[in-house]
Amino acid sequence: METVSAPLHRLPKAEIVWLATHRCEHRHTFLEHYACHRPVEERIGYWDIETSNLDADFGIMLSYAFLDSQTGKVISDVITPEDIRKAKAGDEDKRLVAHCIEDMQAFDRVVTYYGTRFDMPYLRTRALACGLDFPYYGTLKHTDVYFMVRNRFRLSRNRLENACRVLLGRTDKTHIEAKYWRGGARGDKASLAYILDHNKKDVVDLQKLYLKVRDFCRKTDTSL
Repeated sequence: METVSAPLHRLPKAEIVWLATHRCEHRHTFLEHYACHRPVEERIGYWDIETSNLDADFGIMLSYAFLDSQTGKVISDVITPEDIRKAKAGDEDKRLVAHCIEDMQAFDRVVTYYGTRFDMPYLRTRALACGLDFPYYGTLKHTDVYFMVRNRFRLSRNRLENACRVLLGRTDKTHIEAKYWRGGARGDKASLAYILDHNKKDVVDLQKLYLKVRDFCRKTDTSL
């Protein structure tokens, strides 16, 4: 029987207790025979949004992207000129926000970069402002890679682009050029295409960075 130690430093207390009190087919606890443990793989969505303003009472969502850990595909959407033209002021991103929340709920865990302070509260604010339901606390697990990088590494800047360049050796991110975000808020199609491409590349970088740094941190089950 292969001997594999349980990664106790990365497991929450509840999971350690479960491993210690349940037995495998060889009649040993899963802590003793961790190789027998075959947990159901979490479906993780690596998530990022792009917005017209850093404050959700002045701005709107322009796009979002999820990279699905199980399929490797990017699920995304972007605001359209029709959304902007037909909506009343303040509801331009209502369709996009509703779609984002719907896609989010397909995952067991959402992984973000600075999502605790930006993406999640921004989406929550836009949802309530548009009269939409938002998942309650405790309904979805959330991991923020920004704090993993900030707390476990020493970088001159903790932005995603810099963390990827230093810790991965490269980044695929495109540059943020204000003209595209201004154009996107007006519904310019070329600007929106650039923003969505930028958004998709962010989540690809995010997945690579998470897989690189996760073993240096304790696994937690923080809620959105």
